[in-house]
Amino acid sequence: MKVTKNLGFLLLGIWLIVTGLVQVMDIPIPEIGMILAILAIAAGTMIVLNK
Repeated sequence: MKVTKNLGFLLLGIWLIVTGLVQVMDIPIPEIGMILAILAIAAGTMIVLNK
């Protein structure tokens, strides 16, 4: 298994996994919406900057 060296796509992958888990399982994490929003902004910024 090869892990991407592009930080933006790595963050995007983490965001997708966490978003899916939150929808499937009832994870009692306070402010999960804010955490996911910040992660999405970071991933999008890194992808746009090509990092």
